Amino acid sequence: MAELAFRDGVMDRIRLKEPRFHEHAYLFVLSALEYCQARLPERRHLAGRELLDGCRALALERYGVLARTVLGYWGVTCTGDLGDVVFTLVDLGLLQSQASDTKADFEHVFDFEDAFDRDYPWKGASAT
Repeated sequence: MAELAFRDGVMDRIRLKEPRFHEHAYLFVLSALEYCQARLPERRHLAGRELLDGCRALALERYGVLARTVLGYWGVTCTGDLGDVVFTLVDLGLLQSQASDTKADFEHVFDFEDAFDRDYPWKGASAT
């Protein structure tokens, strides 16, 4: 997949609207949206949970055991943060939402520690 980048001035608009997150967090959410769409039989609107599941899968695929660390470096430490990224992109006209979509759709959907750390073979290994 080609590396995404914002056109001139777009990141400046994002920083004015929501400066908490690194530019890569916004690009990652857009990549996750495309990641999800590529796995569907046809393009359609994604519910918040679907996009969050896609973000998790893409982060694990790209960053493996470091997924939570990478997202944290970008300022994303919970599913609600991903919702804030999404709605910043919506507010700036870079994504579209439906009337029924809310930030609450992204709140407390899964725990980052469980979602990103639980499946690695060394978790729970005892030191000898």
